[in-house]
Amino acid sequence: MKWQQRLQQIHQQDTKALARCISLVENEAAGYQQFLSQLPVGHAPVIGITGPPGAGKSTLVDALIGEMVANGKKVAVLCVDPSSPFNLGALLGDRIRMSDWYSHPSVFIRSLATRGSLGGLHPQIIAITSLLQAAWFDYIIVETVGVGQSEIEIVGLADTTIVVLVPEAGDEVQTMKAGLMEIADIFVVNKSDRPDADLFVHHLKQMLAPTFYTKQQEVPIIKTTASQKKGIAELYTAIAHYQPLAHNQRHSRLLAEKAYQLIQQKRMKDIDKQVLMEEIERLSLAGEFNLYGFVEGFGC
Repeated sequence: MKWQQRLQQIHQQDTKALARCISLVENEAAGYQQFLSQLPVGHAPVIGITGPPGAGKSTLVDALIGEMVANGKKVAVLCVDPSSPFNLGALLGDRIRMSDWYSHPSVFIRSLATRGSLGGLHPQIIAITSLLQAAWFDYIIVETVGVGQSEIEIVGLADTTIVVLVPEAGDEVQTMKAGLMEIADIFVVNKSDRPDADLFVHHLKQMLAPTFYTKQQEVPIIKTTASQKKGIAELYTAIAHYQPLAHNQRHSRLLAEKAYQLIQQKRMKDIDKQVLMEEIERLSLAGEFNLYGFVEGFGC
């Protein structure tokens, strides 16, 4: 089937065609780049959800899906999981954790493996997100693995970034403070039925105080207990009403980041690590290897 036919099926809200197209883009099938260049501009906001492992991100996303559907919205969810070293597939299987929704007509859930991406996001995440934006959804949620640099990389993808923490994360927040304070548009303190939740929120507000002068607006902190659906309505309201200052400038910055990553991927496409290693071994054995001269040979 030709890509143009697949695009027409997506416009007809064909879920199977959408899933097939994602697989083809994910595996870089022939013609996928031309297909992406023909996608209409989508305006569905991308909600990035990140935070340390164990913060309850998947449970929060599950509850947030329910709130959005209850408000008549159609939602696409991309769950980026660590990948299996054997087949590069997703290990955690978020569709199992969100089993109430995977067959719901208003919800589309897809698990993606990081496939060894050091940043913690799938290498084709930008393309797949653009494909979903061109479909029929009102919101697109991207849940990261919450490790490596994914907390920072999500900013280059999402219109709104939500950082999920738990009351016991005090020391962890101090460690990640510089990055987290800058990227979060909304903070969620999940599992807030635990002791010291209010004290943690108080400390978080104190840490956020200096960022007020750079962001010119207060970053919302929302307490939730996702397993009991508490605070989810407030979170949805905060997402629906979030309007970043200097929106056009921010949007241009996000697009520039996406463009940079895509150009980087395209220019590196003909570089094979195995070939590099073999050539380096050959030169090293001959006593002729110089790292900087070797790199210079690639026109860098």
